[in-house]
Amino acid sequence: MSDTPQYQYPGPYHQPQPGFPTPPPASPTRKPSRKKALLTHGAVACVALLIGTGIGSSGNADADTKAAGSTGPQPKVTVTETAKAHPAPTVTKTAKPKAPKKKAETGPADSFSGDGEYLVGEDIKAGTYKSAGSDDGFGCYWARLKNASGEFDAIIANDNLQGPGRVTLNKGEYFKTQRCQDWKRVG
Repeated sequence: MSDTPQYQYPGPYHQPQPGFPTPPPASPTRKPSRKKALLTHGAVACVALLIGTGIGSSGNADADTKAAGSTGPQPKVTVTETAKAHPAPTVTKTAKPKAPKKKAETGPADSFSGDGEYLVGEDIKAGTYKSAGSDDGFGCYWARLKNASGEFDAIIANDNLQGPGRVTLNKGEYFKTQRCQDWKRVG
């Protein structure tokens, strides 16, 4: 090795070190001359124009050959005219008078949903009712109640049916039902 230090290019954040030669100045970047730029851009534009013209004319090649008298099968054109419609005659209907609606019978029902609490004589009629039983497999619970207090001592009778069942309800009692199919009066 020689005693002459080798040149090392400093990195972007390094300063030249003493004893090392400075790097040669970078050559200035040159812009192409205006004439050369116009010539290049003009040549590119001409090529693009020729290609575009060639593409545009190639799409009508079939039409040009058919117009020139080719003897291939020609499509047949059929024109159909639609007849003009005349306006329909105006029809006037006279409405028949409607019969007066019967008033819905008010009063207690003789069938009801399998979930709820009902006052016998007001919400539902007194009598014997039948249900097909549970609608979810966990049993059909019913209870005859003295009042709607929710207290344990208000229960007159209750049951948890696994199948169909019947219960007789008296006027003034409350009837509570849960998870049962609809109840229908049978007597």
